[in-house]
Amino acid sequence: MCLGIPGQIIGLVEGYGGQLALVDVAGVPRKINIGLLDEGPLPPGSWVLIHMGFALERVDAAGAEQAMSGLELMGRPREQGGPE
Repeated sequence: MCLGIPGQIIGLVEGYGGQLALVDVAGVPRKINIGLLDEGPLPPGSWVLIHMGFALERVDAAGAEQAMSGLELMGRPREQGGPE
């Protein structure tokens, strides 16, 4: 699995040859390029991992949750009072 932000497909954007999708990313709709995925059509509700505006990998809901947990873990500040 790659390091990416999980998003859930809302639907395809008209035009663009089926290469652009509207994706819910942490509650914010974003236009994401899905042209790098070769796994067939992405119905609404499908999960993808996104990097730099491109969907790089299709995942299930558990994989999306795992990716988000990892991102949240990396964003936590260091614990105070380390070894002296």
